[in-house]
Amino acid sequence: MSSEIFVTKPLFPKLENYEGHLKDIWDSAWLSNNGQKHKELEFKLREYLNAPNISLFNNGTIALMTAIQSLRLQGEVITTPFTFPATTHVLPWNNIDPVFCDIHPERLTIDYDKIESLITARTSAILGVHVYGVPCHVDEIQQIADSHGLKVIYDAAHAFTTEYKGKPIGSYGDITMFSFHPTKLFHTGEGGALVYNDDNLKRRIEYLKNFGIKNEEEVLLPGINGKMNELQASMGLEVLPLVAQEQVKRSEIRTLYRKAFEGVDHLNLVEMPDSATNSEQYLCLRVAVPGCPDARNQVYEKLKLNGINARKYFFPLVSQYPCYRASSSASPENLPVANRIANEVLCLPLYSTLQTSDVEKITDLIAGVVNGY
Repeated sequence: MSSEIFVTKPLFPKLENYEGHLKDIWDSAWLSNNGQKHKELEFKLREYLNAPNISLFNNGTIALMTAIQSLRLQGEVITTPFTFPATTHVLPWNNIDPVFCDIHPERLTIDYDKIESLITARTSAILGVHVYGVPCHVDEIQQIADSHGLKVIYDAAHAFTTEYKGKPIGSYGDITMFSFHPTKLFHTGEGGALVYNDDNLKRRIEYLKNFGIKNEEEVLLPGINGKMNELQASMGLEVLPLVAQEQVKRSEIRTLYRKAFEGVDHLNLVEMPDSATNSEQYLCLRVAVPGCPDARNQVYEKLKLNGINARKYFFPLVSQYPCYRASSSASPENLPVANRIANEVLCLPLYSTLQTSDVEKITDLIAGVVNGY
């Protein structure tokens, strides 16, 4: 077995439990197209997330692409450069131009104070990301959107079960996307979901994710194949009961990291605002040494040499990709905070089977590098 330490590990249910679902699937001879496992998982997730409406997908990217289609967006959408590529990629796939907005210096989410200056006659929506599960300034963003007649979509890939101001994160905005990729706290092997308040969106979203098919002889919309299959749904049914205890254990490990970094200059963990609960998806450290812009990279290399695979989430910025950097909104001068933060962040290993000795090794190596400045 590898002695490497990874940034995360997927939850695995007991094999015999998953095999029980496989027997059901074999007996039913039903692999996809809204089977019994799919229906059961959709019902349980709707309750678990306290979601008024939910639609399951084969992955989060297709879910987010469908969200854009379902709201009939066009023109430009204002979004963050500090995210995973998929968040932005869904826009050009829908013939929409992304407009990059700088990020908040503490939450690292889209800076609501910078949004309004980017709105033009072509703007149709705001696409925010709850980075590391930290909620966007949803009230301020909604106020801006309402003032200008814009839609609001949130990427909550990191925010499974997060609550903000006593409400589930999926209750904010027009549509929220959740990712169920294996790197996520809750997963279905691969998958995703859309959560939304408007009951009228349900039928349109379900058509869009199934080729636009209404019945055997009618196709209403230019849809796509976004359906979650029975194998994925079965994995989700077994992983879901494991989530709460995994979060407890990850919270305990987070406390170990926090205590180890207390009193160490130039190191700060990204923390939740008091009004938000923590999904425990990621643990992000900011390494900011004055006069040493390469400090984060030196910490990263030190960990890597010792078999520890941290991740520079998110570096480089999406706005720096060749396919986007020609946009005027992608200019580093327009995104000073995002460009600075992208050179500071490092996501550290966080999962329930991580040993206390592993945390001590990681934190000692990091402190050793930083204390050398």
